Amino acid sequence: MQLTNNQKKVLRSMGHSLKPVVMVGQHGLSASVLAELESSLGKHELLKIKIRAQKLNEKQQIINQIIGFSHAHLIQVIGAIILIYRPFDETPKIILPRK
Repeated sequence: MQLTNNQKKVLRSMGHSLKPVVMVGQHGLSASVLAELESSLGKHELLKIKIRAQKLNEKQQIINQIIGFSHAHLIQVIGAIILIYRPFDETPKIILPRK
């Protein structure tokens, strides 16, 4: 499923008031961080994640790993904060516009 720009806009506005739930430290993605990410995505469809990385390419690599592991959509990246969306398989809570 590919998200349209309008759907991403709706998700960005919903994510504005969220606080980061998962924090990725200076040591990168560990097994415990990935377990917390999966647990959080089981409870929330829309998540903010804070990434503490020194270099831009290191941060991008972590973002790619998170998206690959979680099979979520990357909605927004602002500084050290990313917003991801993965709808629930059964009865999603967030209803997106069709277009």
